[in-house]
Amino acid sequence: AEEILEFLQIQPGQTGYDATLGYGGHTRKMLDKLQGEGHLYATDVDPIESAKTEKRLADAGFGPEILTIRHLNFADCDQVAPGERFDFVLADLGVSSMQIDNPERGFTWKADGPLDLRLNPEAGESAAERLRSVSEEELAGMLYENSDEPYAEEIAAEVRETFRKGLKIDTTRQLADVISRAVPVTGKDREEAVRKSCQRTFQALRIDVNSEFEVLYAFLDKLPGILKPGGRAAILTFHSGEDRLVKKAFREGKKNGIYSDIAEDVIRPSAEECYRNPRAHSTKMRWAVRADE
Repeated sequence: AEEILEFLQIQPGQTGYDATLGYGGHTRKMLDKLQGEGHLYATDVDPIESAKTEKRLADAGFGPEILTIRHLNFADCDQVAPGERFDFVLADLGVSSMQIDNPERGFTWKADGPLDLRLNPEAGESAAERLRSVSEEELAGMLYENSDEPYAEEIAAEVRETFRKGLKIDTTRQLADVISRAVPVTGKDREEAVRKSCQRTFQALRIDVNSEFEVLYAFLDKLPGILKPGGRAAILTFHSGEDRLVKKAFREGKKNGIYSDIAEDVIRPSAEECYRNPRAHSTKMRWAVRADE
């Protein structure tokens, strides 16, 4: 978090955009930097959590005069404040701990709940519905492409076999059991192998159900258009597929003169940050500065 604020160089009076409101942790820090002057726009597709965060921030003294929260996907970042361009933009692509920690949302196999995985449970199909509608080949491809799952074919075959027997995969625990049956590792390494395959499978399904790569692609495409000349953007990713997209977009942007400067290497959180927040381990940050027009 410190690395992000250091790079964004937020000054009072500036206008910024937090593409992924979540729990509002980063938002709060950015608002503090504005010192009551300027404006911060924020978006989140999750209607349940964004309402809670909006109330929490309002109770802390950050009301509509300095903060505007819109229930939009950040793929629509050009509609957040039409005609407005930002001094700083932050997108944190991790799933917020509030979503992960609420078993009803179905983001984790560690607690039993409906197999949902949608960031916005009011739209689109759930992970359980998606599993029923994809073919074995499509599922194996999804697991491999979205999270480099080494046992993609075995898991996809076991899912199909489970449905063929007339059994259901409607809960997080049911899917975890399917993965456990499919992973062909034995001996002392088995438990760890199953845990990692569960993690990767849930991630791959979440990415698919929420069209996360398409959303990121649209955001990266529109980002230069919402930044002021000299405006700064920082993006936090949590796995290699996302990081590859960001790296490619920033490098092409620099080559084409859209960005004047970019992070040549990925920036990782400090050891201290990882100690405070174990989920920070897999975080990668990249940044870009908009060129003058």
